[in-house]
Amino acid sequence: MTETFQRRRLGRGFWRAVREVAKSNAAVDFLSSTRLDPIYHFDSERIDSATVMLQQFWTQTVLSVRAKEYQTARQSLGQLFHSLQDFYSHSNWVEMGRRSIYLHLLSPEEPAIPVANEDTPTCMECFSLTCRNNLLPQLTVLQGESPLLTTGYANTFPPKPAGKCSHGGILDSSRHTGAKGGINKDSTSPFFSPHHYLHNEAAALATEATLTVLRDLRDTVGPEAFLRLFSVKQIPALVFVMDTTGSMFEEITAARLRAHSIIQSRAKRSGQAGTFLLVPFHDPGFGPVYETEDPNQFMEHMEDLLALGGGDEPEMCLSAIQLALTHSPPLSEIFVFTDASPKDAHLFDAVRALALEKQIKVTFLLTEDPNYTTESRAARRKRRRRKRSREAPSPNRFSLYSSLSFVSGGLTIFTTNSDIHRVSSIVEDSTAPDKVTLLHVESDQEPTSLHSFRVDTSVRNVTLHVSGTMTECVLTNPSDQKQSLLDETVKEPLAELQHFQGLYRISLLPPVQPGQWKLQVKSDGHLTFNAIGDSSVDFLYYFATVTNETHPGLARVEGAPVAGVPAFLVLAVTGLASQEEATFSHATLLGAEGESLQRVKLNSSSSSSSSSSSSSFYSTEELVGLVDPVPRVPFCVRLTGQDSRGNKLERLSAEMVQPTHVQIEVLTIPRLVPGHSTTVTFKILNHGPARLFSLTADDDCGYLRTRGPHRFPVEAQGSFRGQVDLHTPATAGAGASVTLTFNVQALDSPDSNYAVAYLTVVPPDPDTSPPSCSAARVQTSCSSVCGESSWSVSLVVSDIGRSGLAALQLQRGAGNLTVFHSPPPMEEPPARPQSGPDQQQVRREETTSGNHHHQHQHQHKARLKSRDPPLNVSEWVLNSSQPLWVRYTSSCCSAEAEVLVWDSAGNMKRCHLKSGQHLRDRSTEPSRAGQITPAAMFVFVVQLCLCSELM
Repeated sequence: MTETFQRRRLGRGFWRAVREVAKSNAAVDFLSSTRLDPIYHFDSERIDSATVMLQQFWTQTVLSVRAKEYQTARQSLGQLFHSLQDFYSHSNWVEMGRRSIYLHLLSPEEPAIPVANEDTPTCMECFSLTCRNNLLPQLTVLQGESPLLTTGYANTFPPKPAGKCSHGGILDSSRHTGAKGGINKDSTSPFFSPHHYLHNEAAALATEATLTVLRDLRDTVGPEAFLRLFSVKQIPALVFVMDTTGSMFEEITAARLRAHSIIQSRAKRSGQAGTFLLVPFHDPGFGPVYETEDPNQFMEHMEDLLALGGGDEPEMCLSAIQLALTHSPPLSEIFVFTDASPKDAHLFDAVRALALEKQIKVTFLLTEDPNYTTESRAARRKRRRRKRSREAPSPNRFSLYSSLSFVSGGLTIFTTNSDIHRVSSIVEDSTAPDKVTLLHVESDQEPTSLHSFRVDTSVRNVTLHVSGTMTECVLTNPSDQKQSLLDETVKEPLAELQHFQGLYRISLLPPVQPGQWKLQVKSDGHLTFNAIGDSSVDFLYYFATVTNETHPGLARVEGAPVAGVPAFLVLAVTGLASQEEATFSHATLLGAEGESLQRVKLNSSSSSSSSSSSSSFYSTEELVGLVDPVPRVPFCVRLTGQDSRGNKLERLSAEMVQPTHVQIEVLTIPRLVPGHSTTVTFKILNHGPARLFSLTADDDCGYLRTRGPHRFPVEAQGSFRGQVDLHTPATAGAGASVTLTFNVQALDSPDSNYAVAYLTVVPPDPDTSPPSCSAARVQTSCSSVCGESSWSVSLVVSDIGRSGLAALQLQRGAGNLTVFHSPPPMEEPPARPQSGPDQQQVRREETTSGNHHHQHQHQHKARLKSRDPPLNVSEWVLNSSQPLWVRYTSSCCSAEAEVLVWDSAGNMKRCHLKSGQHLRDRSTEPSRAGQITPAAMFVFVVQLCLCSELM
């Protein structure tokens, strides 16, 4: 794989997944429920409690990945990283002379270092910004015999005992009480970090510890699940929400044929087919969600989908969309086929919140005329003859659909049964890999409108979708050549037009000329324009505000930003290969009809500013610009830059940001325990005058005791704290995820906002103890000619927790790993090392018959080689404490090996083997980690997964 291919292969979804982990990491410093809690930061000598919490985060992450709840897994992984990294900058680990990571933090069976007692002094007075040698001797490398661990106390909770170390820095109020000073290594600035001169050493160890977690997670859940966790190689999901009432035969057929076409197209390309989701609905039912990664199974399910029954015209459409949003990966597009209005309009706010939070577009394909007349009513009765008679629906009954598609960046298309199959071509256009948005505007006021979009050299296959009815349409290319698209007599066209009822599909003919294209249109009603193309270059963004509390920085704004006040716009460009230099000068905030509301200057940055190819490969530097003030009307964001040849680049994020004067924050994100009740607290901040608010909570599993609406007054510039209660049924599965959505609405204005929290179901007392492996016998006959000699080691493998052994794997090594039910015979000599092309192939030799647990039977159960998949041993043991015996045999030319052992709870043990030695202690291995960016950590481990797949 080339570097360029690897970088583009990661895709926008990968960088969004990485940023979700980073967001969760940063939130520990900003959320009121965690920013002052010493357990989350390894502060105030709460090392034992913080270690237990780390292990809980690990268990929660593994459970979520195995349940395919990747959103909650990224959340708990980010929290784990924050606390783990804080240990190295807040403790005296570096000052003790340690140059390798503290394994006990996530491996409780590894040796632990004692923590200083509450009455044990740890620091001496320091009266300067830089505090050198202020730790007492028994807490530094100078002592050496029985070192003690300590971490600094921060601020006033808990109170710092006399003689203890402070966190230190100008934001720590405890630095003024004895012992004065501090020991943190968070930064290289003496104003914030008294031990700033040790920052690089602490950062290197934090990096190594983070990489170790990523490697362990990859090996625990498997490379495939690990890649899905970070959305690597994930082409867009195909998501259908289908009305299955009796009038929908043509729509179901169209969706079925379109899905078949997409599956055939993807089968011609290398890689995965993607994820397929289908959510049916009617009245009064909806769901269940059908989700698969097998295209053949999806087509079988589509073939079984029937249009049956009916009822009154409104149906449970928004309930089905909510299910689809919950299960769809971020950055997806959902296609809704229906001819009925929503019966569950109360869910609109929750659905809108989920769509915006996950950046998912929702497109409606409606086989119904929005302008209901007496004549069309008669035709409609005939077409929907299977449904009961009813009163004429309201003309604006589809307004919620139009509103949802508008804010999410999708389309609402009104078509007919005869045209639905051709209109559904939009599904195929939009779910192709590497789609970027070049234009998304609505035109509602003027009969004539002019819109433009820019194509650069990285963009291919440009398609425009226009919903509505046009009477005239003229396309102009960058060379000022024109084409009247509705004139079929044009001989040298710039584009090809397909017109269906409710939709125009305009395809620019290759080669597409780079530069600015224009579209001048006349219409007799509402139009929506959407231009998309193929390109790996795109961007992600969020809004942030400055916080100057315990951890200064830019805190991400949850939900919509506050109108009329300043905020920072933070962007990251994705998909540029290292040799593709580009600079991005500004972003433009665009109104609903494409008008420019504000130009936001960005800090100067280059995607390839470093001379190091690896550094440029990892580069996703964030660009920051001040929005002053945030507009008071809805807007979308367009990023503008230029490549190394001076050609302009433009990309658009089509979802509409809706500024507001109210915010809502989720203060606690607790774990859910089966059979128990849980409280989630929230905070409403009113940035307007005193007024009455309505709050509605919703969850996708029905665990909420009450969803509201709840009404309460909030003073001008004031706040309100409240809580909701959830009850988790005893039958809830470990690792399951609950999506909790809050929506707050002012009763006297359009001001509203939302927050989304993801909660994970965990066992009440999870097993966090990994298996163990101990050497029972070591044999070696290594000579100067390594190929003519061999070595072996026999291991006893057991689980010290309650879960029982689950799997074994030879992760690394050129020899064979043989698994036994009973101790192997002592007199059996080491097997001769094997060589040849079959050395990397799987070979399992099952025993024939008899009692596998008889003490005198020595036949092996299975034999493994390096890179064989994990061997399931969960059914081989009678109880959780029963051990297994394994023997590793190798040529002396390969002196090391590594065996991985898992228990059923997901805990993993790495057993390192070395010729002529017992199991190697990882804590004595030298640190080899350098300082690399957080994104580089993820890319590094992802590359290991990708490379292992290709070998």
